Amino acid sequence: MRPYRTTIDEVPLEQGLREDEGWVDMQVQFLIDTRAAESKELVVGRTVLPPGARHEKHAHPNCDEFLVVMSGRGEIYTDTGREASQAGDVVFTPRGHWHGFDNTGDEDVLLIWGWSGAGSLEAAGYVLPDGT
Repeated sequence: MRPYRTTIDEVPLEQGLREDEGWVDMQVQFLIDTRAAESKELVVGRTVLPPGARHEKHAHPNCDEFLVVMSGRGEIYTDTGREASQAGDVVFTPRGHWHGFDNTGDEDVLLIWGWSGAGSLEAAGYVLPDGT
């Protein structure tokens, strides 16, 4: 593995994220991952959710996740339902627990997030409540 550096403007938006898999109108960038940085145990990402966009409730069986709400407000999904969330919130979700974010506000939500224990979406695993 080698040191890695990039800028947000150089990282393309992730393609192929499907609405029927819970990625609704999101703009996602994988800033650090296996593909770009040869990282096997860490992913760092950036997501912009315009008003009405959401990442449906889901779980990662193979990694822990954190997110920092940099701007905007909305609701986070949890194991027990939904909770209000706003700029400045820092959320940690251990592997296997339900999480997600719904922009219920009238401005963009900017999230910085990451996974510990996996270097890609495939390695993290991705499970929806219906088991898919």
